[in-house]
Amino acid sequence: MMDNKSFSFRSTGIRVLEDEISALQGIRQYIDTDAFDEACRILLSCKGKVIVTGMGKSGHIASKIAATMASTGTPSFFVHPGEASHGDLGMISKGDVVIAISNSGESTEILTIIPIIKRRGIKLICITGNEGSTMAKESDIHLCIHVEREACPLNLAPTSSTTATLAMGDALAIALLEAKGFTKEDFAMSHPGGALGRKLLLRNRDIMRTGDQLPTVSIHASVMDALFSITEKGLGMTAVTRDDGTLFGVFTDGDLRRLLDRNSGKDLHSVTIGSVTREGGITMKENELVAKAVNIMQERKINGLIVTDGENRPIGAFNMHDVLQAGAV
Repeated sequence: MMDNKSFSFRSTGIRVLEDEISALQGIRQYIDTDAFDEACRILLSCKGKVIVTGMGKSGHIASKIAATMASTGTPSFFVHPGEASHGDLGMISKGDVVIAISNSGESTEILTIIPIIKRRGIKLICITGNEGSTMAKESDIHLCIHVEREACPLNLAPTSSTTATLAMGDALAIALLEAKGFTKEDFAMSHPGGALGRKLLLRNRDIMRTGDQLPTVSIHASVMDALFSITEKGLGMTAVTRDDGTLFGVFTDGDLRRLLDRNSGKDLHSVTIGSVTREGGITMKENELVAKAVNIMQERKINGLIVTDGENRPIGAFNMHDVLQAGAV
């Protein structure tokens, strides 16, 4: 064992990264081929699911590729090739596509199940580092991920080859994502519990204040009544309603400050809120996304929004503090 004090961990780490960068640059030639295009077309037209399989370290990479595809709009899951020979082949059905991964292209466990896959008429895409391998020859489409050497100094531990395989899987997944027009909203549907899901799936109805918490005054109320409503509800604004309950306008604490500047010393009990409120105002519907509300508030430089129903009656309200508290930004 080398002396820890004299050994350069940093140099080794840099060399590993350089070796793997070189490996990635080397497999670019295999993506710039008709085989890659055809593999994408087969996956894009798949009516069932994409099954990804591999043994050992290739199996770990296969599992990650399946997870990436599943979260980016391509239904996919991992099947262990050893388990497939003992019943899990039942998970694979006509209409599916199989992606089999092996650096050598000679994985015994995968070669055992290939005849069954082909007998069922299931398309087989093989990713290997050996274009002359059995798997390459048996596949409908072969994608090569050959690397000159592993980053391991013994040239044994799968390092550069697994990095190259993962990159090839990412290239397939993202090519399919773009071809399908997969959006942020689609991604969030697969990640409802994550931060992105909260940001993109949360709707105004989920965060708006309703009932007694909704600030609202009649068009005939005084400015002082509106001030009480703004202060009590703590949203920095109040909805101003007509006699039929529909929204006339929105009066904010900013409007109040401007009013006081213009009418210094005027009795706010004698001025009706309807006479100093601009008709209309920016509103949203309860089913609209909070993400859209945030964009509106930022663009219009306002701190809150009134939510109205289909008949333009105020049913809720929220401000940026509510948005932040919900984790929507």
